[in-house]
Amino acid sequence: MNSQHFQTQENQTVGWQGKLQVSYGAIAGETRILQSQVQAPLKVQRPFYPEGSNVCHSVILHTAGGVVGGDRLSLNLDLQPDAHALITTAAAGKIYRSNGLEARQIIKVSLAPNARLEWLPQETIVFEQAQYCQEMQIELAPGAIWMGWDITRFGRTARGEKFLAGEWRSRTEVWQQGRPLWIDRQWLPGNEETFHSPHGLAGCPVVGSFAFVGRSLDPELIEKIRATWSGNPGKTGTTRLQAGLLCRYRGHSTSDAQQWFLHVWQILRLAYLERQICVPRVWQQQFGYPIH
Repeated sequence: MNSQHFQTQENQTVGWQGKLQVSYGAIAGETRILQSQVQAPLKVQRPFYPEGSNVCHSVILHTAGGVVGGDRLSLNLDLQPDAHALITTAAAGKIYRSNGLEARQIIKVSLAPNARLEWLPQETIVFEQAQYCQEMQIELAPGAIWMGWDITRFGRTARGEKFLAGEWRSRTEVWQQGRPLWIDRQWLPGNEETFHSPHGLAGCPVVGSFAFVGRSLDPELIEKIRATWSGNPGKTGTTRLQAGLLCRYRGHSTSDAQQWFLHVWQILRLAYLERQICVPRVWQQQFGYPIH
């Protein structure tokens, strides 16, 4: 067993206490990583600049391969004025079945005036009997923009697994100068009723959220985004926030959710960042997405 794991007096395994702290700054028009501190199993790879020096692409790596009960992961991201970062993950996240302990991930983000953060992790697979809680707290200064998505698959559906035991909780909060811009709390207990309930998963193993916060959107732009979904209208929803937009997906395909979110991302990026989307290198390497 790795030295990061040890046995308590109650003979329970205490998991990884992983930490990642990254600070981005804009220097002469180039966004750079100014400071990076890591504690296993979290790691940040060297930055990429596929669309020029203004936008820093970063890839977060979980070297242990997955999250188990008792793990505590903490990420702190700080963007100084005018910095622009796009952050993704090296692979799909895996939340393994629990040994009776809850796993927890807390992400804290601070965006200074006119900073931009695009938070685009790959999907998370929550195994049956997993006990997992994720929290994301974002503080926006005036003029800052945060947009991000979260795509979760409940159960290893390729093996016929459903999320019929365990618990998943998620909380995302975006604040600006002491005022809440968006607070989202979700809770999914693993059982047959919740899996099939129309107020739960409705038999769909994949859910996703895409949020854009920092600007008020015109109704015409929201209608344009709604029109990008060409599938079953019952699988998605688009809501105008007081300072942004929220898109929801519930269905059977991670690919469908991601392709829709890519269209939404493209519209919002052009409108508010004045840039075409630029797919991260790690996606191209794994899935063959083109890099623009």
